[in-house]
Amino acid sequence: MKGMGQRHPLGMVRGCRASLGIAVLLAAMVHISGAQEKQEPPMVAMPGQAKAEATSSSEKAMDHPQLQLRNPHYQLSRGDTFDLAFPFTPEFNQTITVQPDGYITLTGLGDRYVAGKTVPELRELLQTAYATILHDPVINVVPKDFEKPYFIAGGQIGHPGKYDLRGDTTLTEAIAIAGGFTGTSKHSQVLLIRRVSNDWAEVKVLNVKKMFQNKDLSEDLHLQPGDMFFVPQNSISKIKPWIPYTAVTTGFNPAIL
Repeated sequence: MKGMGQRHPLGMVRGCRASLGIAVLLAAMVHISGAQEKQEPPMVAMPGQAKAEATSSSEKAMDHPQLQLRNPHYQLSRGDTFDLAFPFTPEFNQTITVQPDGYITLTGLGDRYVAGKTVPELRELLQTAYATILHDPVINVVPKDFEKPYFIAGGQIGHPGKYDLRGDTTLTEAIAIAGGFTGTSKHSQVLLIRRVSNDWAEVKVLNVKKMFQNKDLSEDLHLQPGDMFFVPQNSISKIKPWIPYTAVTTGFNPAIL
């Protein structure tokens, strides 16, 4: 018949579309297969690796102790005195003194340990304690006599001791207040020891001799309550940036550096 050797145009278009679809599918399969072959195998921890990483993290924590808030609340100390005022039950009003062992004696409740607590923490403790005998107690804590801000001067200084920190005071001013350097002072290596957390103190080394020679006090640090400076007699070759705070409170010894 006429035209038997010719293909219909519509059939040719369909055949081309089918061939093109198969080619695209094959190309996609090859791409996926190649990507899987190039994929790196999952990392498998070697024996002891987890322990080593944990040890490394622990050492980093020791080298860089976590610091507390820059302006923390005052913490109650032994000998502090404060009033407790009960607006709705005034018969419980009382004046409290923190005893040498850190305890206070509460009317109707007995002893509670409060040394080291802030006033908000003390208020919460009191409200919990008095809730056992009063309904929704309201308690106001009013500090009366508490430890004043201070700094400590130690080492080769005219008059070592504990001094009131009155207003804004720099390190060189504190040195003058404590009697100045002695003839054996190593004033090119003055140590400023500052508490940064409950457990740690930071140690900074200041070259006061250079400050005076250059007449440049830009590095003259301002003291904070509780700071201690120590003037050695001889050079200290190695100084740790952090030391346990207990080493300061129990009597500072430069040998711990």
